[in-house]
Amino acid sequence: MTPALQRRALSLSTFSFAVCFAVWTIFSIIGVRIKQDLGLSETQFGLLVATPVLTGSVSRIFLGVLTERYGGRLIFTIQMLTTAFATWLLASVHTYPVFLLAALGLGLAGGSFIIGVAYVSRWYETERQGTALGIFGVGNVGAAVTNFGAPFLVVAYGWQGTARIYALVLVAIAVLFYVFAKDDPEHVAQRAHHEKPVSLAEQFAPLKNQQVWRFSLYYFFVFGGFVALSLWLPRYLIGVYGLDIRTAGVLAAFFSIPASIFRAYGGHLSDQRGARTVMYWAFGFSLVCLFMLAYPKVDYIVHGIRGPIHFSTQMGLTPFVLTVFVLGFFMSLGKAAVYKHIPDYYPDHVGAVGGLVGMIGGLGGFVLPIAFGVLLDLSGVWTSSFALLFGIVLVSLLWMHFSIRTMERENTQVALDDLPDFPELSARHDPKVHGKKAHVLEEWHPEDVGFWEKKGRAIAQRNLWISIPCLLLAFSVWLVWSVVVAKLPAMGFAYTTNQLFWLAALPGLSGATMRIFYSFMVPIFGGRLWTTISTASLLIPALGIGYAVQNPDTPYLIFLVLALLCGFGGGNFASSMANISFFFPKAQKGNALALNAGLGNLGVSVMQFLVPLAITTSVFGAIGGKPVTLSGGEQLWLQNAGFIWVPFLIVATVAAWLGMNDISSAKASFKEQAVIFQRKHNWVMCLLYTGTFGSFIGYSAGFPLLAKLQFPDVNVLKYAFLGPLVGALSRAATGWVSDRWGGARVTFWTFLSMIVAVGGVLFFLSIKEQPGAFWGFFAMFLVLFFATGVGNASTFQMIPIIMGREISRLMPTLGADQQRKHAERESAAIIAFSSAIAAYGAFFIPKGYGTSISLTGGPSAALWAFMGFYVICAVVTWWIYSRPGGLLYDIERGRTPLESATQAGQTGVRT
Repeated sequence: MTPALQRRALSLSTFSFAVCFAVWTIFSIIGVRIKQDLGLSETQFGLLVATPVLTGSVSRIFLGVLTERYGGRLIFTIQMLTTAFATWLLASVHTYPVFLLAALGLGLAGGSFIIGVAYVSRWYETERQGTALGIFGVGNVGAAVTNFGAPFLVVAYGWQGTARIYALVLVAIAVLFYVFAKDDPEHVAQRAHHEKPVSLAEQFAPLKNQQVWRFSLYYFFVFGGFVALSLWLPRYLIGVYGLDIRTAGVLAAFFSIPASIFRAYGGHLSDQRGARTVMYWAFGFSLVCLFMLAYPKVDYIVHGIRGPIHFSTQMGLTPFVLTVFVLGFFMSLGKAAVYKHIPDYYPDHVGAVGGLVGMIGGLGGFVLPIAFGVLLDLSGVWTSSFALLFGIVLVSLLWMHFSIRTMERENTQVALDDLPDFPELSARHDPKVHGKKAHVLEEWHPEDVGFWEKKGRAIAQRNLWISIPCLLLAFSVWLVWSVVVAKLPAMGFAYTTNQLFWLAALPGLSGATMRIFYSFMVPIFGGRLWTTISTASLLIPALGIGYAVQNPDTPYLIFLVLALLCGFGGGNFASSMANISFFFPKAQKGNALALNAGLGNLGVSVMQFLVPLAITTSVFGAIGGKPVTLSGGEQLWLQNAGFIWVPFLIVATVAAWLGMNDISSAKASFKEQAVIFQRKHNWVMCLLYTGTFGSFIGYSAGFPLLAKLQFPDVNVLKYAFLGPLVGALSRAATGWVSDRWGGARVTFWTFLSMIVAVGGVLFFLSIKEQPGAFWGFFAMFLVLFFATGVGNASTFQMIPIIMGREISRLMPTLGADQQRKHAERESAAIIAFSSAIAAYGAFFIPKGYGTSISLTGGPSAALWAFMGFYVICAVVTWWIYSRPGGLLYDIERGRTPLESATQAGQTGVRT
């Protein structure tokens, strides 16, 4: 590699990337005209300018892999030509939905970044990669080119002409790049030696590392925030300072230019001072700038001795421009520092890792403009966008700092845990007297009877009884839409039945998805910290619902977003169950999990009982907002459906932080937990738990609206809470049944009972016009709820026993203590992961009702499908676990002693 070839590769890539980036951000200028032509709301405008960012972000991970396999010269050229075609077509569309589709194609321009990163990094040695990639990143200046030049093109040629000019320029650059660029040396060597491309599995292997996802969060802010502000600032300057589009575009360039050109300097600093140091600078100074930008205009009146004193906190135009200039400078340093990390840590996977990091960062550019518009619509405060960015950078800084501290502890011989939190107190700190950290349990042996009776029981019970109300509140917020949707029509929201079922179903979809990630969080972060964070996160949807339902003009999109955010509550179950499973000995684990889950599930019933009461009275007085008067004269405070949980969530968050513990031996990386994906019983238990818990949560979400539609003359909300109440209590009260008779046997009979109960529901729906049909229908659903509660406890009781037996079979060379630790770790992970999969029932059951009603006019088709699923679950339970010769047959009947069959911590079965 000669210096001349290196400079050619770098200069061509940087120039091509700059042109692509200019195309990628074109909506920041032409979008303003499109907004005026179509009369778009702030939220619709945010969605329009963010849509190209979605394609550019998601495509990065695939384009990075393709670049590693086929070389940057070919992939870069194809990408530019494809983008040019989509940009040319943009000028021929006229409606908002088609604009969105065209914008998706235009967004491929954003994928050029990862192509260039993978291509350029192969031309430079490690000690110069930071500088080279920093120079390449200067191509971000394309956003400034658009902000500065596109307004003049729009004035001269219209936005359609501007789009065509951009397309033609991009075609020319694609041709020049293909003609003058050379294939990178590594790709040439592979072809010369006829080497097979690296497999996709090998390319994606590093993506399971937590570190990669941490880098992704950094880039979500430094790059995603940069893209979002580049798109948003022209609109902000027009709205706040009343500027015309040309002036706003030029001033917005004062942010995008330093946020681009100083990236080269950031790469140089990362090579010289270290990427970690540069990241601290980037996050620290960004935090200060964003605090200043986030402070809204406030008028103060101070009553002085000589009369009132008036002053305002509004930031003028000049200080605003200077502050965003400084912000852009430090964000550019951060962008370079993030991508300095990647070739250092993952030199053979730059495309895959860089693609993921770039994708998450690009998604920031998609999500954040939408969030800016939503926050502006909800709050009416322009600076809310900067407040959101302030929160993101604060979380990023704290996560980075604590991760670095953790790595330092793991890689140094100095006992840092013996040092005090405050150095000035070192003279008074004696580790032997004060201990290391009160909340961290360094030694935890619940199977030791003496330890358990003397110390362990009290600690475990305290953690359990703090966990239960946190989980109860999580379920309450998660399923609150099941009640809210039933009242939206009365509040003046003209939504179709299918739209209402979507709102009831979406929390289930997002909650189940979040559970997949939450499943692995406790061993990584610790139960105390994660319970605190996850409980506090519920304040976001609770407050959001409270404000959104007060205005009938609130867009449906905002309700969809709030419904998705309620999924935070659904995710909490996975982490909560995994956490509690570590605290109790095997003989009490089943009952502890049943109490945690059962009383936590009670949150659904508490919500369905409390919310109908709270919305009929002014709980919070004037600060809670005004009521809506219905046609019958009744007053409704629907906002209380969200606000009612806020004080309880604050108390629970504080209690979790002050009263819970972390278990040091329960720490594990994602890689250590990911072994469960190779265990077939993990997938079997996901199926069975979907049949039990998935049914419980799905029926809880869908029953109020289903009953209201099928029996409109009955005040369903008076009775809806009883179903989840029965299901939650049956789970909490019947854990001992599975301990006594065996989880597999109980699960099998549970599914048979559910089959019969669904048949009863179908029967009473068929005679719903007859007197008393509702009570038969309701009684059958109570049977269903009771059975799901029993099954919820029995399936979780099975998991530790199954894994104890499987670990002793799979790892016979390990000692008993190591087998116990492996079984506990895998059992906790399977409990959490199966709860994640099962939670999709909260989406599929309500959505199944809606689809069935839409297609057939009634819910019977969905119920028949549910019955068929229970038949499958019953057969699987019997065949694999409870039949003679099944995995648990001898254990549950006392023919194989549990202790000899399982050398790890499992739930005891008493015969």
